[in-house]
Parts: sequence; C-alpha cells; structure tokens
Amino acid sequence: MTWNPLWFWPSNSQPHRLGSRVLPVHILIATDAQWVVNEVKAALDSPSTTFAVLSNGREVAPAVAANTPDIAILDMQVGSMGGMAITMDLRLDQSSGALPKVPVLMLLDRVADVHMARRSGADGWTIKPLDSLRLRKAVTAIAGGGCYAEGIPTPDLEEEIAEEAVAEDATVTEEVTADAAETVAQ
Repeated sequence: MTWNPLWFWPSNSQPHRLGSRVLPVHILIATDAQWVVNEVKAALDSPSTTFAVLSNGREVAPAVAANTPDIAILDMQVGSMGGMAITMDLRLDQSSGALPKVPVLMLLDRVADVHMARRSGADGWTIKPLDSLRLRKAVTAIAGGGCYAEGIPTPDLEEEIAEEAVAEDATVTEEVTADAAETVAQ
C-alpha cells in the first residue's frame, strides 16, 4: 500500500482511500512567491498528490471550475488579488451554485491578518514562516472537514477578571435600584 501523508479522516475515522488503493489528492496553490510553492510541495508531496500552481489570483475560480481541488492553499498576497479576495470570490461562487465547496487554507504574513482570514470564509490559516509539520496538520484538518487556526489570541486573565468585576458591579447596582423602587412603591 502506498503511504500518503495527506490521508484525511472524515467523520467515519477512515483514511481517504478505497480498499488498498490511495485516492489521489489534488492541491491548488495560489502564490507569486516561488519559495512558498517550494515549501508547500516539500511538505505535502507524495506519489498520489498533484499540484496546480497559479501566480495570478484571478485564475483561481476558473481553475477550480476546470478541475476541483481537494484543497486550495492561498497566499495572503497573490499579485493583484490576494488570498482574502480569492476566498471571498470562491465562497460567493459557491453560494450561487457556480462552483463546488473547496476547503481553503490561507497562508498569512502576520498575526494581524487573522481577522481578515476569518472574515473571508477561509477554513483555516497558518502564519508564516511555514514548516512541514504545521502545513500537514492544517491540510489534514481542513481536508477532513475541520478547521485549523493559528494566531487567535487568548484573553488576558487580568482583563477577564476586570470585566467580571464590572459585570458583578452592574448586577449589584441593578438589584439595589430594584429594591429601592420596590420600597418607594410601597
């Protein structure tokens, strides 16, 4: 049996294969940076994996229509149309029935881009610099119907405690006001 690092496990917990034959995985990469292509291919390449590499974001929707990928990996900056715009374009075409749903992994330049990735409808994102382990984890999660997210800040504990204290003060104030109103009404 051929080993494929991109087997993904849907809800039935079985690898993406048919009997002893591994099903091919088709990955679309949209970036104008050759080093990104090299890193993604090095991390995800296998005998049963094929890649379509596009350097122009406007070519992604027609490429998806021609040969639907198992996952699209989109760089945040791709020439004249970045990853956010590409993802929103794919989701719009999907909602109209013009294209099938394609899982999208966005490659972000910085943590501040997480907000845009979330708003665009991406299924997951990872923050550069890239590494093989994180790329494989992200692709496996997303191709299996899940999501993968990096860079979502955890709330500051002191800030959380302060918010709880303000909420408790507001509750106490409401109770005192209600008691005072009840006393006046009597």
